[in-house]
Amino acid sequence: MKSILTTLLLCISMSVSAQLGVTKFLGIPVDGYKNEMIKKLKAKGFTDSVLGNDMLEGEFNGEKVYLSVVTNNNKVYRIAVIDQNPRGETDIKIRFNDLCDQFQNNAKYTPMSYTDYKINKNEDIGYEIIVNDKRYEADFMQRPEITDSITLKEVIKERLLQNYTEEQLSNPSEDIKKAEITAYSEYYVDKLSKNAVWFMISKSLITPTKYTILMYYDNLNNQANGEDL
Repeated sequence: MKSILTTLLLCISMSVSAQLGVTKFLGIPVDGYKNEMIKKLKAKGFTDSVLGNDMLEGEFNGEKVYLSVVTNNNKVYRIAVIDQNPRGETDIKIRFNDLCDQFQNNAKYTPMSYTDYKINKNEDIGYEIIVNDKRYEADFMQRPEITDSITLKEVIKERLLQNYTEEQLSNPSEDIKKAEITAYSEYYVDKLSKNAVWFMISKSLITPTKYTILMYYDNLNNQANGEDL
């Protein structure tokens, strides 16, 4: 299992002339306006779906899928990826477990917990879903990439100035150096937690006796936080 602490140390050691980016889907930031996102996805080979409602379809990670661009206040916060072909119980467990392995072995992702997400081959998922309302879900965080929009150094400095003066920061004590490392870590953890990528097993709406995978690439910076209430 990958270590979140290792990730933090890598972040702290990187260039401070950068800010951390948002969740990406196929290299496209999950951000901006819906029509712009749809154009970018079409440039990747996705086409309008017969399902309508701005749904797209195409191939992703070797699977035929539908895509849905979800917004909040006209800003994109989610790309939903839905398998086109439903599977039986045995095949959906294999598909789910394969995805777990792919994410675990991809250096771009960190699991949200140290739970083993994989499903035991003998588990009766149909019974567990119907009777025990069990949810088969695996949650990961996409490690934010370095961007050049705002310097990370300036962001950290602003945080430190809440407790220290400019003069103190120009000649930092050991306590200030420790506070700086903590500030870098907290900033990274906050950014990391907003770059959520997760997937789950869902009953197929087309064939109720079969299952499908729903996958979500979320930029939680744009998610509703009750500001419209």
